[in-house]
Amino acid sequence: MRPQATYTTRRGTTMSTSWSRNQNIVRHKAKSLGTISNTMIVGMLVLIVGLIYVAQGTQATNYDYELSAIDDEIAELEARKEDLAVEKARLTSIASTENSEVANNMESATNSGFVTE
Repeated sequence: MRPQATYTTRRGTTMSTSWSRNQNIVRHKAKSLGTISNTMIVGMLVLIVGLIYVAQGTQATNYDYELSAIDDEIAELEARKEDLAVEKARLTSIASTENSEVANNMESATNSGFVTE
């Protein structure tokens, strides 16, 4: 005859089982961590989450600095483009006046002198 195993459940009822094939005979009590270990684990988790939060914040700030530098460069290039457009218009007007028929028919300016009384 097989030996009977008797154990008490959490509800206080007594149960008996017989040993069967391919089943564990021994029941081990689960070990739990102490209060100091639990406190250390929670503290480490809070520290890790805090470091991740700070790292994400600084990464966003770095992106802001890069975007600011790019915006400054864009503004500088737009101002340079406007200056070049003015320079082009000035050079075009000089070239067009030199080749203009009206400008070629004008008399050259002379010093007319001063009025005396």
